[in-house]
Amino acid sequence: MNLDYIVREPENITSKTPVLFMLHGYGSNEQDLFSFRESLPNDWILVSFRAPKTTEFEGYSWYDIDFNNPEQFVNTEQAKESLNSVLESIMTIINHYGLTESKAHLCGFSQGGILCYSLALKYPDLFNYVACMSCYPEEKLLTDIVKDKKKLETLRFFVSHGTDDAIIPLDWGRKAADLLYDLGCYFTFREYMSGHGVNQKNYMDLMDFFSK
Repeated sequence: MNLDYIVREPENITSKTPVLFMLHGYGSNEQDLFSFRESLPNDWILVSFRAPKTTEFEGYSWYDIDFNNPEQFVNTEQAKESLNSVLESIMTIINHYGLTESKAHLCGFSQGGILCYSLALKYPDLFNYVACMSCYPEEKLLTDIVKDKKKLETLRFFVSHGTDDAIIPLDWGRKAADLLYDLGCYFTFREYMSGHGVNQKNYMDLMDFFSK
């Protein structure tokens, strides 16, 4: 199932044009991370997906969450369906623009960031820069990831988390540092004095990461 999305195209597109795919958090929509577009490189294609499931208050989600049951914080079946949909949509868009020599980048917040870990570590040959904000690596979605350090060496991770995050605890977010270190991945891990969101310093560091 191809997902709905919005896109910003640069003036010139070649087979080497970079493309950044954005995955929003639970209860949000495709406009959320797309608001970063003014600060991102002008020569990139930006694609912001809308998650397939609807939530309250006209939002969307990649999978249902039972907030009263930590064991059901991830509906694994739905999450895997969403991962397949994202991958399918990514391949469709890459083919549509003829990006045969391009690397794709990922940017995900919260639920979207959880999916970004899984996508990048399962298909490292597809991606380069990966930003995972206010999220954590979900073990149930990392069962068949690539462990070959040679194949993972092109990935660059930017991981950020708020010290006062009441939705996804900081301790969960810190698991990423252990995982990425064990896999031999290049990563930057940053903590900010904020809740479940992206504050100004976090935003500036993120833009710095993508502009390198």
